[in-house]
Amino acid sequence: MQKPESSSIPLTPGVYLYKDAKGRIIYVGKARVLRRRVLSYFRAEGLPAKTRAMLSHAVSIEYLTTTTEKEALLLEASCIKKHRPHYNIVLRDDKQYVLFRINPKHPFPRLEIVRQARRDGARYFGPFTSALAARETWKLIHRAFALRRCTDKAMKNRVRACLYHFMGQCPAPCMNLVTSQEYNENVRKVTDLLQGRSAELLGSLRAAMEQAAEELEFERAASLRDQIRAVESTVERQAAVLPGGGDMDAVGLFAADRGLALGLLFVRNGAVTDGRAFYWPGLTFEDAPELLWSFMGQYYSQATPPPRVLLPWIPADQEEAEDVDGSGTDEAVPAEGLTKNGTHSGGLSARETLEQTLADRRGGAVRIVPPQNAGDNQLIDLAQSNAREEARRQEQKTELNILERLAKALHLPEPPARIECVDVSHTGGQQTRVGMVVFEDGKPERSQYRAYAMPDSGDDYATLYAWVARRLESGPPWPDLLLIDGGRGQLGVVQRALREAGREDLFALAAIAKARDEEGHADRRAGNVADRIFVPNRANPLPLREGGPELLFLQNVRDNTHRFAIGRHRRARQGAALSGELMRLPGIGPATARLLWDNFGSVEAMRAASVDDLCKIPGIGPAKAALLREKLRGLN
Repeated sequence: MQKPESSSIPLTPGVYLYKDAKGRIIYVGKARVLRRRVLSYFRAEGLPAKTRAMLSHAVSIEYLTTTTEKEALLLEASCIKKHRPHYNIVLRDDKQYVLFRINPKHPFPRLEIVRQARRDGARYFGPFTSALAARETWKLIHRAFALRRCTDKAMKNRVRACLYHFMGQCPAPCMNLVTSQEYNENVRKVTDLLQGRSAELLGSLRAAMEQAAEELEFERAASLRDQIRAVESTVERQAAVLPGGGDMDAVGLFAADRGLALGLLFVRNGAVTDGRAFYWPGLTFEDAPELLWSFMGQYYSQATPPPRVLLPWIPADQEEAEDVDGSGTDEAVPAEGLTKNGTHSGGLSARETLEQTLADRRGGAVRIVPPQNAGDNQLIDLAQSNAREEARRQEQKTELNILERLAKALHLPEPPARIECVDVSHTGGQQTRVGMVVFEDGKPERSQYRAYAMPDSGDDYATLYAWVARRLESGPPWPDLLLIDGGRGQLGVVQRALREAGREDLFALAAIAKARDEEGHADRRAGNVADRIFVPNRANPLPLREGGPELLFLQNVRDNTHRFAIGRHRRARQGAALSGELMRLPGIGPATARLLWDNFGSVEAMRAASVDDLCKIPGIGPAKAALLREKLRGLN
């Protein structure tokens, strides 16, 4: 994308939307000063890989201006939720979690299960990620503490007590069978339980039970005993982490092999009441700062924040850094709009803006803080542990499901348990190597990687044709799928070699080729997701979705093969150069040079070798070892 004219970009807070050639929104961002933020994307270096990939697909940009930074933050979260841009970190699980609600303004409050907290004077407890578990707790509380279950409207219209009254689970305030004071004593107990004050509640219940037993009120004592058991059953799953009580959410991050996971713990009244974990495939730890800010903005647009949110660290304010990093964007904002440290006058940091936005959402102060003590670090570690488990579960599920999806996409009879991939590497036709990697059950098996030294012809097609014979000589285990790094030509050569060997149906074939640009050259831009997949007896590539899991998996296999083949080729080229250098020495021929290279790998290691080390090489005795040591010591 071409750098836009600076005069065309507003100087106000707002949201910018990058679009691709088809007009699709591929990235949404917010800024306190749009001009400075947008121009920062076009600096010479320092951009993350994901940003470079986004810019390679963007062709235009649009702006939505706002009057304040908080409005920009809210608008950004709304646009991400609506458009789900490909290059944004999107919170796909944006459901509202379960809360308990008690309205103390009503003379006979009921315990409700709701999905959203409102500013209505009621008290809310939670959140709970499992609606089923919350409902079971709700039922348990009603069996232990008699509260009405009917709605306000149903209560007003009742002419007789409901069934729950006759079951002993409702005191029938609709029939005036209980006073408000007596009813609210149970409400107080339920509130204490939900607030985490279970120890005080249990103490008072046990004292009341003992008193009832002493007064021979065994029926009342049994009821209190059941309440004690219900309270113990409710709180036994909660781990106390803040002895002084308090509400907070703790966030932990974990960088997995193929993505980034985030764990979120809900601490209410000093106890861990619940938690949640999220996973984004394809992200690395480089994306962690953006992930933290983006997650906070999106998640708390759906949930009520606690007074304190604990992050593993506070990410640097990207716009602050751009103001002072010398990126050449200072001309984007008039000098009078900057303070001495380069920030925009009257502007807030990303942390302060988010804190104010969350405070408006909560109706009270919200602080975003890093760990302050050992207890905070333990919470972060626990959240990180949840994130690690979620990453393991998601990646394991992907590994199992991807092979089934791959079989469907490539029209294979069954999922390919063993996949082999080959790539040819050489320099000017010299030191030709064919690298072969193996994936079993979706995972690389590095112990089975192989590098084949092939005749130096400079013709990739001839090399692949000859390699097929070498692979057939190696024998089983045969792959379920052989993937070739190349296009239709390379695929056709391998298919012909198998057919001429009488083994055409031995295993399935596919080829993966880089997308082509307008001039027909391979498009090797960073972030390219439009690779093409060819299969035998089909002229056009398969219609795999760009960025889909099947194509991403095949790209990962191909990239592993490419790196392996290049590495073995470079090693061979280095070995050839070293052998040539050694053969300049008197008395060292090709065979001896090869032995030295295979055993030591570098000139430095050879020069450092003792006579005993040289004698360990087959065919080299003490006399020859002493002569070799003398010659090697004189090698520059």
